[in-house]
Amino acid sequence: MKKLSVLLLVSILTVSSCRQGVKEIAKSGEIEKKDIVSTIITDSSSFYFIDFKNYPVKDKSLPIGVFDSGTGGLTVLKAIVNYDENNNENYEVGGDGIIDFNKESFIYLGDQANMPYGNYSKENKENLLNEHIIKDVQFLLGNKYYSSSSDKTIDTDKQSVKALVIACNTATAYGKENIEDFLQKANSNLKVIGVIDAGVRGTLATIRKDENVIVGVLATAGTVSSKGYRNTLLKLKEEMGYTGNIEVFSQGGVGIAEAVDEDPDYYDKNLKKVRKGYKGPSLDGDVLIDKTLFDVYNFDFDNCKMLCDTEKTDDCSILQINDAKNYVRYHLVTLMEKIRKSGTKNKLKSIILGCTHYPYMTDEIQVVLNELYNYKGNDNNYLYRNFMLENINLVDPAVDTAKELHEYLKQEGLFNPRGDIKESEFYISVPNKDNGNVKIDGLGRFPYDYKYGRNAGEIQEYVKMVPFSRDNISDDILLRFQQQIPYVYQLMQTFNQKNLKAQNLSEKSKI
Repeated sequence: MKKLSVLLLVSILTVSSCRQGVKEIAKSGEIEKKDIVSTIITDSSSFYFIDFKNYPVKDKSLPIGVFDSGTGGLTVLKAIVNYDENNNENYEVGGDGIIDFNKESFIYLGDQANMPYGNYSKENKENLLNEHIIKDVQFLLGNKYYSSSSDKTIDTDKQSVKALVIACNTATAYGKENIEDFLQKANSNLKVIGVIDAGVRGTLATIRKDENVIVGVLATAGTVSSKGYRNTLLKLKEEMGYTGNIEVFSQGGVGIAEAVDEDPDYYDKNLKKVRKGYKGPSLDGDVLIDKTLFDVYNFDFDNCKMLCDTEKTDDCSILQINDAKNYVRYHLVTLMEKIRKSGTKNKLKSIILGCTHYPYMTDEIQVVLNELYNYKGNDNNYLYRNFMLENINLVDPAVDTAKELHEYLKQEGLFNPRGDIKESEFYISVPNKDNGNVKIDGLGRFPYDYKYGRNAGEIQEYVKMVPFSRDNISDDILLRFQQQIPYVYQLMQTFNQKNLKAQNLSEKSKI
């Protein structure tokens, strides 16, 4: 990212008319209904326009675009940037101690302001979800960003990308075909790689072709609702000649990703008592906590990790989960109960981590699975051992995504011979306070009803895409990055320091 004064001047002059149009619309409250795809391709006056006729096709020097609904997709980027399964001289299989993408740079986008994507289908807003997804792609293809949430002018020195990785299961399930259709309409042959196909291939690689097993899918409610993993697994099972009985049991992990990304509708470390607006599992509603399973859940009530409306937890009439591990406990127990009550003769062998946030919780998932394997009921018999193996494979689709990306770059001759992975960039979406139509709560986020109450076709800047910094990512999340994705964190720091120096921003924004 090169912050040249000339570019800044051009940016201000070029964008002023565009920004004025947005402000006039915001003041009037009238939004013209448009299709985001046709707007990007044909409307040269739009903020979102991409000049595909002059797009740098097959340019080896360009970075690779990676996007997710939040920070979970960084686990996919972790797998990519740490990938060493090939020789860097001839690209043949066989690690050589040098990471395979060391001369590739990446541009990462987390659409944090609009997450979680998994809830849009539940609210019957798939069209709005797909609009967000297409806007994510537009950002990666385009050259525009804001230096900070308060910046009113657009910077235009961001590079385009030579390939796209959808590091989000929900976006892959609902949006991959739409992205490919959009690119086809734009006469672009840009490669799009999604995590679902990669994850299913990785899962099948752990199963013998004649084996009778259960595969669990732990994903967002939206991904589960799409049946993306189930359908893809059954399809590839047939295509690859598997003859065994592979059963698929899915569990929509409401609240896990949200707690990891500290969405206040699901998790707030400062809470001491139950609150209104909670969207997670409860004693009533669509996602039920079963009081008869309290002993199995084994929730941790310390430090307000569970919120109850009475001092005695057994007497709760309102119960709210307020901790990522407790969300994991609830959903793994619920998954095992589905399997136990199904009458199956097979055993759970693998669980696909069908949300990019879930690899952050791998240790916690293993602990809970071990507890369930050893749990004895009132009759002193093991409750779940007949339905699960002792050591469950946790399949992270990210590794297979890295493999597919490497194979594509090799096949197309698109590896960058002179690049540097340290040139990678990291962006996040924040609510656009300069748009008068936008509603923001006291925490500076979109309220739930506004987030999912908007309609597709109202083409406007709901968000600004800005560099990662302490202004938009909490210390707790940054600590998790540092501990669990250290190399990505280093790349993030390098980008942040360059950005601070270029923008002359305050030291408090430093990651």
